[in-house]
Amino acid sequence: MAYNIPILPREKVFRDPVHDYIHVQHQLILDLINTAEFQRLRRVKQTGTTLFTFHGAEHSRFGHSLGVYEVARRICDKFVRNYPSLTPGDGLWDDGERPVVLCAALLHDIGHGPYSHAFEKIFQTNHEQITIDIILSPETEVNQVLSRVSPTFPNEVASVINKTYPNPQVVQLISSQIDADRMDYLLRDAYYTGANYGRFDISRILRVMRPHKDGIAFTISGMHAVEDYILSRYQMYMQVYFHPVSRGVEVILNKLLARAHECYRSPEYGLNHSASLLIPFFEDNWTLKDYLKLDDGVLTTYFLHWLDEPDQILSDLAGRFLNRKPFKSVALNFDKDAATIEHLTELLDNMGYDTRYYVAKNSSYDLPYDFYRPDQIKNRTQIELIQKNGEHIELSKASEVVATIAGKARGDERFYFPREVIKSDTLSDDLFADDQFEFQTIVTTLENTTSY
Repeated sequence: MAYNIPILPREKVFRDPVHDYIHVQHQLILDLINTAEFQRLRRVKQTGTTLFTFHGAEHSRFGHSLGVYEVARRICDKFVRNYPSLTPGDGLWDDGERPVVLCAALLHDIGHGPYSHAFEKIFQTNHEQITIDIILSPETEVNQVLSRVSPTFPNEVASVINKTYPNPQVVQLISSQIDADRMDYLLRDAYYTGANYGRFDISRILRVMRPHKDGIAFTISGMHAVEDYILSRYQMYMQVYFHPVSRGVEVILNKLLARAHECYRSPEYGLNHSASLLIPFFEDNWTLKDYLKLDDGVLTTYFLHWLDEPDQILSDLAGRFLNRKPFKSVALNFDKDAATIEHLTELLDNMGYDTRYYVAKNSSYDLPYDFYRPDQIKNRTQIELIQKNGEHIELSKASEVVATIAGKARGDERFYFPREVIKSDTLSDDLFADDQFEFQTIVTTLENTTSY
Protein backbone atom coordinates (compact mmCIF):
# COMPACT_ATOMS: atom_id res chain seq x y z
CA MET A 1 0.00 0.00 0.00
CA ALA A 2 1.32 3.46 -0.89
CA TYR A 3 1.63 5.92 1.99
CA ASN A 4 2.13 9.65 1.93
CA ILE A 5 5.00 10.05 4.39
CA PRO A 6 5.83 13.67 5.34
CA ILE A 7 9.22 14.93 4.19
CA LEU A 8 11.34 16.93 6.62
CA PRO A 9 11.65 20.61 5.64
CA ARG A 10 15.40 20.10 5.80
CA GLU A 11 17.03 16.67 5.86
CA LYS A 12 18.94 15.56 8.92
CA VAL A 13 22.30 13.81 8.63
CA PHE A 14 24.37 11.51 10.82
CA ARG A 15 28.10 11.61 10.21
CA ASP A 16 29.22 8.04 9.63
CA PRO A 17 32.73 6.57 9.17
CA VAL A 18 31.47 3.98 6.68
CA HIS A 19 28.91 5.83 4.54
CA ASP A 20 30.12 9.42 5.13
CA TYR A 21 26.66 10.86 5.70
CA ILE A 22 23.46 9.02 6.60
CA HIS A 23 20.58 11.06 5.20
CA VAL A 24 17.27 11.19 7.06
CA GLN A 25 14.60 12.79 4.91
CA HIS A 26 11.33 11.67 6.56
CA GLN A 27 9.87 12.61 9.92
CA LEU A 28 8.84 8.97 10.35
CA ILE A 29 12.45 7.76 10.29
CA LEU A 30 13.62 10.52 12.64
CA ASP A 31 10.84 9.67 15.08
CA LEU A 32 11.79 5.98 15.02
CA ILE A 33 15.44 6.81 15.68
CA ASN A 34 14.38 8.85 18.71
CA THR A 35 12.34 6.05 20.30
CA ALA A 36 13.56 4.50 23.55
CA GLU A 37 13.77 1.06 21.93
CA PHE A 38 16.02 2.26 19.13
CA GLN A 39 18.23 4.36 21.41
CA ARG A 40 18.85 1.23 23.51
CA LEU A 41 20.86 -0.11 20.58
CA ARG A 42 23.59 2.42 21.40
CA ARG A 43 24.26 0.25 24.45
CA VAL A 44 24.46 -3.08 22.61
CA LYS A 45 27.71 -3.82 20.80
CA GLN A 46 27.48 -5.00 17.22
CA THR A 47 29.97 -7.86 17.34
CA GLY A 48 29.67 -9.22 20.88
CA THR A 49 32.95 -10.68 22.14
CA THR A 50 34.87 -9.87 18.94
CA LEU A 51 36.25 -6.75 20.63
CA PHE A 52 38.32 -9.01 22.91
CA THR A 53 40.35 -9.94 19.83
CA PHE A 54 39.97 -6.84 17.66
CA HIS A 55 40.03 -4.01 20.16
CA GLY A 56 38.56 -1.43 17.79
CA ALA A 57 35.27 -3.33 17.49
CA GLU A 58 33.45 -1.15 20.01
CA HIS A 59 30.71 -0.15 17.56
CA SER A 60 27.03 -0.62 18.35
CA ARG A 61 23.87 -2.03 16.85
CA PHE A 62 22.68 1.57 16.65
CA GLY A 63 25.33 2.54 14.10
CA HIS A 64 24.81 -0.65 12.11
CA SER A 65 21.04 -0.14 11.98
CA LEU A 66 21.49 3.40 10.70
CA GLY A 67 23.90 2.03 8.11
CA VAL A 68 21.44 -0.58 6.86
CA TYR A 69 18.82 2.15 6.56
CA GLU A 70 21.23 4.26 4.50
CA VAL A 71 22.09 1.43 2.12
CA ALA A 72 18.39 0.69 1.65
CA ARG A 73 17.68 4.38 1.04
CA ARG A 74 20.34 4.53 -1.67
CA ILE A 75 18.94 1.42 -3.33
CA CYS A 76 15.46 2.96 -3.39
CA ASP A 77 16.89 6.15 -4.91
CA LYS A 78 18.69 4.23 -7.66
CA PHE A 79 15.68 2.06 -8.42
CA VAL A 80 13.21 4.94 -8.71
CA ARG A 81 15.65 6.84 -10.91
CA ASN A 82 16.64 3.98 -13.22
CA TYR A 83 13.89 1.35 -13.00
CA PRO A 84 10.58 3.06 -12.10
CA SER A 85 7.42 1.02 -12.51
CA LEU A 86 5.30 2.27 -15.42
CA THR A 87 2.43 -0.20 -15.22
CA PRO A 88 1.29 -2.47 -12.37
CA GLY A 89 2.97 -5.87 -12.47
CA ASP A 90 5.79 -4.85 -14.83
CA GLY A 91 8.40 -6.07 -12.33
CA LEU A 92 10.02 -2.66 -11.94
CA TRP A 93 10.28 -0.52 -8.81
CA ASP A 94 7.18 0.89 -7.15
CA ASP A 95 8.45 3.68 -4.93
CA GLY A 96 5.34 3.36 -2.81
CA GLU A 97 7.30 0.54 -1.14
CA ARG A 98 9.93 2.97 0.15
CA PRO A 99 8.37 3.60 3.61
CA VAL A 100 8.14 -0.09 4.49
CA VAL A 101 11.65 -0.75 3.13
CA LEU A 102 13.24 2.07 5.11
CA CYS A 103 11.43 1.18 8.35
CA ALA A 104 12.26 -2.52 8.07
CA ALA A 105 15.91 -1.70 7.32
CA LEU A 106 16.16 0.63 10.31
CA LEU A 107 14.41 -1.73 12.74
CA HIS A 108 15.68 -5.12 11.57
CA ASP A 109 18.02 -5.57 14.59
CA ILE A 110 16.03 -3.77 17.28
CA GLY A 111 15.36 -7.04 19.12
CA HIS A 112 19.00 -7.87 19.84
CA GLY A 113 19.79 -8.41 23.51
CA PRO A 114 22.95 -7.84 25.53
CA TYR A 115 26.00 -9.54 24.08
CA SER A 116 23.68 -10.78 21.34
CA HIS A 117 23.87 -14.51 20.74
CA ALA A 118 25.39 -15.57 24.08
CA PHE A 119 22.37 -14.24 25.98
CA GLU A 120 20.01 -15.99 23.56
CA LYS A 121 21.61 -19.38 24.13
CA ILE A 122 21.23 -19.28 27.91
CA PHE A 123 17.79 -17.71 28.25
CA GLN A 124 16.23 -19.12 25.06
CA THR A 125 15.33 -15.76 23.59
CA ASN A 126 15.07 -15.07 19.86
CA HIS A 127 16.08 -11.63 18.66
CA GLU A 128 14.15 -11.93 15.39
CA GLN A 129 10.90 -12.75 17.19
CA ILE A 130 11.55 -10.00 19.73
CA THR A 131 12.11 -7.56 16.86
CA ILE A 132 8.65 -8.44 15.57
CA ASP A 133 7.21 -8.16 19.08
CA ILE A 134 8.68 -4.66 19.50
CA ILE A 135 7.20 -3.59 16.18
CA LEU A 136 3.76 -5.01 16.97
CA SER A 137 3.37 -4.31 20.70
CA PRO A 138 1.12 -1.28 21.40
CA GLU A 139 3.26 -0.66 24.51
CA THR A 140 6.38 0.32 22.54
CA GLU A 141 7.23 3.74 21.21
CA VAL A 142 8.22 2.10 17.94
CA ASN A 143 4.75 0.69 17.44
CA GLN A 144 3.15 4.01 18.32
CA VAL A 145 5.24 5.82 15.71
CA LEU A 146 4.52 3.23 13.02
CA SER A 147 0.80 3.20 13.83
CA ARG A 148 0.57 6.91 13.01
CA VAL A 149 1.14 5.97 9.38
CA SER A 150 -1.68 3.41 9.40
CA PRO A 151 -3.10 0.85 11.85
CA THR A 152 -1.84 -1.88 9.51
CA PHE A 153 1.60 -0.41 8.87
CA PRO A 154 3.35 -2.12 11.84
CA ASN A 155 2.17 -5.48 10.50
CA GLU A 156 3.55 -4.66 7.07
CA VAL A 157 6.97 -3.78 8.50
CA ALA A 158 6.96 -6.92 10.66
CA SER A 159 6.08 -9.05 7.65
CA VAL A 160 9.26 -7.87 5.91
CA ILE A 161 11.29 -9.04 8.91
CA ASN A 162 9.67 -12.48 8.93
CA LYS A 163 9.85 -12.72 5.12
CA THR A 164 6.11 -12.93 4.44
CA TYR A 165 5.70 -9.53 2.79
CA PRO A 166 4.12 -10.08 -0.65
CA ASN A 167 6.70 -8.12 -2.67
CA PRO A 168 9.89 -10.25 -2.96
CA GLN A 169 11.92 -7.18 -3.97
CA VAL A 170 11.30 -5.63 -0.55
CA VAL A 171 12.12 -8.83 1.33
CA GLN A 172 15.33 -9.43 -0.61
CA LEU A 173 16.53 -5.88 -0.04
CA ILE A 174 16.46 -6.56 3.71
CA SER A 175 17.17 -10.30 3.87
CA SER A 176 18.94 -12.29 1.17
CA GLN A 177 22.45 -13.41 0.31
CA ILE A 178 23.32 -9.89 -0.79
CA ASP A 179 21.21 -7.38 1.09
CA ALA A 180 21.45 -4.01 2.83
CA ASP A 181 22.11 -5.71 6.18
CA ARG A 182 25.06 -7.78 5.02
CA MET A 183 26.56 -5.01 2.95
CA ASP A 184 26.64 -2.67 5.92
CA TYR A 185 27.89 -5.09 8.56
CA LEU A 186 30.75 -6.33 6.38
CA LEU A 187 32.00 -2.82 5.67
CA ARG A 188 31.34 -1.61 9.22
CA ASP A 189 32.92 -4.59 10.97
CA ALA A 190 35.93 -4.44 8.64
CA TYR A 191 36.38 -0.74 9.44
CA TYR A 192 36.18 -1.14 13.20
CA THR A 193 38.18 -4.37 13.48
CA GLY A 194 40.88 -3.01 11.16
CA ALA A 195 40.53 -6.13 8.98
CA ASN A 196 40.51 -5.38 5.26
CA TYR A 197 38.87 -8.70 4.40
CA GLY A 198 35.37 -7.24 4.51
CA ARG A 199 35.91 -4.38 2.07
CA PHE A 200 34.23 -4.54 -1.32
CA ASP A 201 32.97 -2.12 -3.97
CA ILE A 202 29.50 -1.28 -2.67
CA SER A 203 29.08 1.57 -5.17
CA ARG A 204 29.52 -0.84 -8.06
CA ILE A 205 27.15 -3.40 -6.54
CA LEU A 206 24.43 -0.80 -6.06
CA ARG A 207 25.03 0.37 -9.60
CA VAL A 208 24.43 -3.08 -11.14
CA MET A 209 21.55 -4.07 -8.84
CA ARG A 210 18.10 -3.99 -10.40
CA PRO A 211 14.56 -5.14 -9.61
CA HIS A 212 12.61 -7.79 -11.47
CA LYS A 213 9.24 -9.40 -10.82
CA ASP A 214 10.66 -12.18 -8.64
CA GLY A 215 13.03 -10.06 -6.59
CA ILE A 216 16.47 -8.53 -7.09
CA ALA A 217 19.13 -9.38 -9.68
CA PHE A 218 22.43 -7.96 -10.92
CA THR A 219 23.59 -7.17 -14.42
CA ILE A 220 26.32 -9.56 -15.51
CA SER A 221 28.74 -6.68 -16.11
CA GLY A 222 28.95 -6.38 -12.32
CA MET A 223 29.72 -10.05 -11.68
CA HIS A 224 33.24 -9.38 -10.43
CA ALA A 225 31.99 -6.89 -7.84
CA VAL A 226 29.51 -9.52 -6.60
CA GLU A 227 32.30 -12.14 -6.51
CA ASP A 228 34.40 -9.77 -4.43
CA TYR A 229 31.50 -9.29 -2.01
CA ILE A 230 31.02 -13.07 -1.60
CA LEU A 231 34.73 -13.62 -0.96
CA SER A 232 34.86 -10.69 1.46
CA ARG A 233 32.04 -12.18 3.46
CA TYR A 234 33.74 -15.59 3.44
CA GLN A 235 37.02 -14.10 4.70
CA MET A 236 35.32 -12.07 7.44
CA TYR A 237 33.68 -15.19 8.82
CA MET A 238 36.84 -17.25 8.71
CA GLN A 239 39.24 -14.58 9.99
CA VAL A 240 37.08 -12.38 12.25
CA TYR A 241 33.69 -13.77 13.27
CA PHE A 242 35.00 -17.30 13.86
CA HIS A 243 38.27 -16.24 15.48
CA PRO A 244 39.16 -18.87 18.13
CA VAL A 245 39.97 -16.28 20.82
CA SER A 246 36.66 -14.42 20.40
CA ARG A 247 34.87 -17.74 20.64
CA GLY A 248 36.92 -18.57 23.74
CA VAL A 249 35.64 -15.44 25.45
CA GLU A 250 32.09 -16.19 24.32
CA VAL A 251 32.39 -19.67 25.83
CA ILE A 252 33.26 -18.07 29.18
CA LEU A 253 30.32 -15.68 28.83
CA ASN A 254 27.98 -18.60 28.18
CA LYS A 255 29.29 -20.50 31.18
CA LEU A 256 29.15 -17.39 33.39
CA LEU A 257 25.49 -16.74 32.62
CA ALA A 258 24.69 -20.43 33.02
CA ARG A 259 26.40 -20.52 36.45
CA ALA A 260 24.56 -17.37 37.58
CA HIS A 261 21.32 -19.01 36.51
CA GLU A 262 22.24 -22.13 38.50
CA CYS A 263 23.24 -20.11 41.57
CA TYR A 264 19.97 -18.19 41.58
CA ARG A 265 17.87 -21.35 41.36
CA SER A 266 19.88 -23.40 43.85
CA PRO A 267 19.87 -22.82 47.64
CA GLU A 268 23.15 -24.75 47.71
CA TYR A 269 25.02 -21.97 45.89
CA GLY A 270 22.89 -18.85 46.23
CA LEU A 271 23.39 -15.49 44.58
CA ASN A 272 24.21 -12.88 47.20
CA HIS A 273 24.50 -9.81 44.99
CA SER A 274 21.46 -8.26 43.38
CA ALA A 275 20.83 -8.98 39.71
CA SER A 276 17.28 -7.70 39.80
CA LEU A 277 16.91 -7.07 36.06
CA LEU A 278 17.89 -10.69 35.34
CA ILE A 279 15.46 -12.27 37.82
CA PRO A 280 12.60 -12.51 35.28
CA PHE A 281 14.98 -14.43 32.99
CA PHE A 282 16.25 -16.67 35.80
CA GLU A 283 12.60 -17.46 36.59
CA ASP A 284 11.59 -17.77 32.92
CA ASN A 285 8.68 -15.36 33.19
CA TRP A 286 10.09 -12.27 31.50
CA THR A 287 8.14 -9.76 29.48
CA LEU A 288 9.09 -7.51 26.59
CA LYS A 289 9.41 -4.65 29.07
CA ASP A 290 11.90 -6.71 31.10
CA TYR A 291 13.89 -7.51 27.97
CA LEU A 292 14.18 -3.88 26.91
CA LYS A 293 15.79 -2.95 30.23
CA LEU A 294 18.84 -5.05 29.40
CA ASP A 295 21.96 -3.99 27.54
CA ASP A 296 25.70 -4.75 27.63
CA GLY A 297 26.32 -2.27 30.45
CA VAL A 298 23.71 -3.85 32.72
CA LEU A 299 25.29 -7.29 32.39
CA THR A 300 28.81 -5.93 32.81
CA THR A 301 27.76 -4.27 36.08
CA TYR A 302 26.39 -7.59 37.34
CA PHE A 303 29.63 -9.33 36.32
CA LEU A 304 31.57 -6.84 38.47
CA HIS A 305 29.30 -7.67 41.41
CA TRP A 306 29.78 -11.38 40.84
CA LEU A 307 33.53 -11.01 41.33
CA ASP A 308 32.70 -10.86 45.03
CA GLU A 309 30.31 -13.79 45.10
CA PRO A 310 31.25 -16.58 47.53
CA ASP A 311 30.59 -19.12 44.79
CA GLN A 312 34.11 -19.67 43.46
CA ILE A 313 33.05 -20.80 40.00
CA LEU A 314 30.86 -17.74 39.45
CA SER A 315 33.47 -15.28 40.69
CA ASP A 316 36.24 -17.01 38.74
CA LEU A 317 34.29 -16.97 35.46
CA ALA A 318 33.37 -13.32 36.00
CA GLY A 319 37.05 -12.49 36.46
CA ARG A 320 38.07 -14.43 33.37
CA PHE A 321 35.51 -12.55 31.28
CA LEU A 322 36.14 -9.05 32.63
CA ASN A 323 39.93 -9.40 32.58
CA ARG A 324 40.11 -11.12 29.19
CA LYS A 325 41.36 -14.55 30.12
CA PRO A 326 39.80 -16.61 27.32
CA PHE A 327 39.70 -20.37 27.29
CA LYS A 328 42.30 -22.07 25.13
CA SER A 329 41.15 -24.36 22.32
CA VAL A 330 42.27 -27.09 20.01
CA ALA A 331 40.62 -28.05 16.72
CA LEU A 332 38.94 -31.44 16.85
CA ASN A 333 36.33 -33.38 14.94
CA PHE A 334 33.53 -33.98 17.44
CA ASP A 335 32.57 -37.32 15.91
CA LYS A 336 35.97 -38.68 14.92
CA ASP A 337 37.72 -37.47 18.09
CA ALA A 338 34.94 -38.20 20.58
CA ALA A 339 37.14 -40.56 22.62
CA THR A 340 39.91 -37.95 22.84
CA ILE A 341 37.46 -35.29 23.97
CA GLU A 342 36.06 -37.62 26.60
CA HIS A 343 39.54 -38.42 27.88
CA LEU A 344 40.59 -34.75 28.04
CA THR A 345 37.41 -33.95 29.91
CA GLU A 346 38.11 -36.75 32.39
CA LEU A 347 41.63 -35.42 32.98
CA LEU A 348 40.27 -31.93 33.69
CA ASP A 349 37.73 -33.41 36.08
CA ASN A 350 40.56 -35.23 37.87
CA MET A 351 42.40 -31.92 38.22
CA GLY A 352 39.46 -30.43 40.06
CA TYR A 353 37.70 -28.47 37.33
CA ASP A 354 33.92 -28.63 37.21
CA THR A 355 33.63 -29.70 33.60
CA ARG A 356 30.09 -28.35 33.32
CA TYR A 357 31.66 -24.89 33.37
CA TYR A 358 35.30 -25.32 32.33
CA VAL A 359 34.90 -27.48 29.23
CA ALA A 360 33.04 -26.64 26.04
CA LYS A 361 32.64 -27.80 22.49
CA ASN A 362 32.13 -24.96 20.02
CA SER A 363 31.07 -25.51 16.44
CA SER A 364 31.11 -22.49 14.10
CA TYR A 365 30.16 -22.90 10.45
CA ASP A 366 28.87 -20.63 7.73
CA LEU A 367 27.69 -21.20 4.18
CA PRO A 368 29.46 -18.47 2.18
CA TYR A 369 27.05 -18.84 -0.72
CA ASP A 370 24.30 -21.28 -1.63
CA PHE A 371 22.06 -21.92 -4.61
CA TYR A 372 18.60 -23.45 -4.99
CA ARG A 373 18.49 -27.19 -4.38
CA PRO A 374 15.12 -29.00 -4.59
CA ASP A 375 16.06 -31.48 -1.87
CA GLN A 376 16.64 -28.79 0.76
CA ILE A 377 13.88 -27.97 3.23
CA LYS A 378 14.97 -24.34 3.56
CA ASN A 379 16.64 -22.61 0.66
CA ARG A 380 18.38 -19.26 0.53
CA THR A 381 17.47 -16.80 -2.21
CA GLN A 382 20.17 -17.41 -4.79
CA ILE A 383 21.97 -14.54 -6.52
CA GLU A 384 20.99 -14.17 -10.16
CA LEU A 385 22.80 -12.32 -12.93
CA ILE A 386 21.02 -10.78 -15.90
CA GLN A 387 22.76 -11.65 -19.17
CA LYS A 388 22.83 -9.39 -22.20
CA ASN A 389 19.98 -11.35 -23.81
CA GLY A 390 17.82 -10.69 -20.72
CA GLU A 391 17.97 -14.24 -19.40
CA HIS A 392 19.00 -14.94 -15.80
CA ILE A 393 21.87 -17.17 -14.71
CA GLU A 394 22.62 -18.25 -11.16
CA LEU A 395 25.89 -16.75 -9.87
CA SER A 396 27.91 -19.94 -9.32
CA LYS A 397 27.14 -21.10 -12.87
CA ALA A 398 28.71 -17.94 -14.27
CA SER A 399 31.55 -17.53 -11.77
CA GLU A 400 34.22 -20.20 -11.35
CA VAL A 401 35.44 -18.36 -8.25
CA VAL A 402 32.08 -18.58 -6.47
CA ALA A 403 31.51 -22.14 -7.72
CA THR A 404 34.50 -23.30 -5.63
CA ILE A 405 32.85 -22.28 -2.36
CA ALA A 406 29.13 -22.55 -3.24
CA GLY A 407 27.02 -24.97 -1.22
CA LYS A 408 29.87 -25.88 1.14
CA ALA A 409 29.76 -24.97 4.83
CA ARG A 410 33.07 -23.58 6.10
CA GLY A 411 34.33 -23.39 9.66
CA ASP A 412 35.60 -25.71 12.37
CA GLU A 413 34.92 -27.49 15.65
CA ARG A 414 36.98 -26.66 18.71
CA PHE A 415 37.36 -28.06 22.21
CA TYR A 416 37.78 -25.33 24.86
CA PHE A 417 39.41 -25.57 28.28
CA PRO A 418 41.24 -23.33 30.82
CA ARG A 419 44.42 -21.92 29.32
CA GLU A 420 46.52 -22.39 32.45
CA VAL A 421 46.29 -26.18 32.15
CA ILE A 422 48.81 -26.27 29.30
CA LYS A 423 51.34 -23.88 30.77
CA SER A 424 54.29 -26.03 31.78
CA ASP A 425 55.33 -23.69 34.60
CA THR A 426 52.05 -24.32 36.39
CA LEU A 427 52.60 -28.03 36.86
CA SER A 428 51.88 -28.82 40.47
CA ASP A 429 53.61 -31.29 42.74
CA ASP A 430 50.39 -32.76 43.97
CA LEU A 431 48.44 -35.84 43.05
CA PHE A 432 47.19 -34.37 39.76
CA ALA A 433 50.54 -33.43 38.17
CA ASP A 434 50.54 -36.56 36.01
CA ASP A 435 47.06 -35.78 34.71
CA GLN A 436 48.10 -32.25 33.82
CA PHE A 437 51.24 -33.46 32.07
CA GLU A 438 49.22 -36.00 30.06
CA PHE A 439 46.69 -33.28 29.12
CA GLN A 440 49.49 -31.00 27.91
CA THR A 441 51.05 -33.79 25.89
CA ILE A 442 47.80 -34.67 24.13
CA VAL A 443 47.01 -31.03 23.30
CA THR A 444 50.53 -30.37 22.01
CA THR A 445 50.31 -33.42 19.77
CA LEU A 446 46.91 -32.34 18.44
CA GLU A 447 48.14 -28.82 17.71
CA ASN A 448 51.09 -30.19 15.76
CA THR A 449 49.14 -32.72 13.69
CA THR A 450 45.55 -31.50 13.24
CA SER A 451 44.46 -30.34 9.81
CA TYR A 452 40.84 -29.45 10.57
